[in-house]
Amino acid sequence: MSINLKIDPYGFREYDARWLYEKDINLLGITNLGKGLGTQITKETNKKNPKVIVGHDYRSYSEDIKAALKKGLVSTGCYVEDVGLSLSPMVYFAQFHFNSDAVAMVTASHNDNGWTGVKMGIRKGLTHAPEEMRELKELTLSENFVNGQGQEKKIENFQDIYKQSLIDKNKIKKKIKAVVACGNGTAGIFAPDILRGIGCDVIELDCNLDWTFPKYNPNPEDLKMLHAISDAVKKNNADIGFGFDGDGDRVGVIDNDGNEIFSDKIGLLIARSLSNKYKNSVFVVDVKSTGLYANDKLLNSNKCKTIYWKTGHSHIKRKVNNENALAGFEKSGHFFFNEPLGYGYDDGINSAIQVCHLLDNQDKKMNEIIKEIPKTFQTPTMAPYCKDEDKYALVDKIVKDIEKLKNEKVKIDNQEIEEILTVNGVRFSFKDGSWGLIRASSNKPSLVIVTESPTSDDRKLKIFRFIDSLLQKTGKIGEYDQKI
Repeated sequence: MSINLKIDPYGFREYDARWLYEKDINLLGITNLGKGLGTQITKETNKKNPKVIVGHDYRSYSEDIKAALKKGLVSTGCYVEDVGLSLSPMVYFAQFHFNSDAVAMVTASHNDNGWTGVKMGIRKGLTHAPEEMRELKELTLSENFVNGQGQEKKIENFQDIYKQSLIDKNKIKKKIKAVVACGNGTAGIFAPDILRGIGCDVIELDCNLDWTFPKYNPNPEDLKMLHAISDAVKKNNADIGFGFDGDGDRVGVIDNDGNEIFSDKIGLLIARSLSNKYKNSVFVVDVKSTGLYANDKLLNSNKCKTIYWKTGHSHIKRKVNNENALAGFEKSGHFFFNEPLGYGYDDGINSAIQVCHLLDNQDKKMNEIIKEIPKTFQTPTMAPYCKDEDKYALVDKIVKDIEKLKNEKVKIDNQEIEEILTVNGVRFSFKDGSWGLIRASSNKPSLVIVTESPTSDDRKLKIFRFIDSLLQKTGKIGEYDQKI
């Protein structure tokens, strides 16, 4: 490698790449990332000059990062089509619109200032999965690049085309009053216009672009952001509140009383509403999501099927694609809508639009609609420390322990384990719909623990204590990131 080149191998994550700029990567490193990605795209498409859509988010250094990335892509023969300041879903949409071969979006999503990164994909509507990220890492770090003669061009005014694509097919009849919060991130120049365009009465909250993020990071899981939306909903007597992350692929939802509705519950409400029109549909949810999908009477009466799958937007996106599911919902707020509602990728604004349709189709307030599904008691997503080199082996051991307990009909809070799902760690369920989850975190040295019970808060806690006792016996876990 060149002496001046800086690129930390740990920046290559399961579904995308992220670094602290310039601590962990510099512009030469970004250019090499572009060469690695261009090489990968060229090999995958078997084209000498594949077309690549490129965009960037609103951070002070994102355009410099994008210029360095494009330099690398062009050197491998890629024809770069730059759509400018973008949301991730706008870049994904552009791939369909221009029938391009790949996408590369410069964004650090909701990460703090100082972070940069790239979300990339080759197959339309999909982003890199872990195996593609491993290949990209290997190509980039080995500098095993192809050489070619590429070019680049700027695509003007594509923001308007993207906005109109969502507005034209999503007009609503009711005048829904919506607080739209963007945390001064890139969604601020998209979400208000689009939601106003479909017919909402929009109240803007921190929608002016400011890359210093003066109040809080644009992140719909950030409590400061959620509290600000809640206050604005109550102050303005709004019907709904929406919070968008930095690159616009996630949304958080606040009801008309100012209460947060967790994303897995919002997904269930949307699935129930869609099931009336699209009977026999398949929905995909991640293993951290509520167990209510499995036994929902409306979904079952409409002959809909729910598949619980691996956590991670890339995994859910691919499963939605492979199963030809109507929609997929991840608890972190990534929602995926397939034809005719979308192109299968995660788009926070389209997700907000589907919530607007939910309100538009019923003569009820959001706080009334949420009461139509049973109340459940769920822990937050907890992350006990576990070394990266230990976490996967530990989870494998816990899977065997739980399978043994099921076979031996051991009772936990007077219930036997009825079902075990091992697509992503282990999720074990009981007859009353209670469940527990243990999996390895995909991006930090920790495990992920969630428990839920539709029966009682006490049962939720007892399932957690059962999991904790199994983990403590291994001697491999440290402190939890939070207590319950």
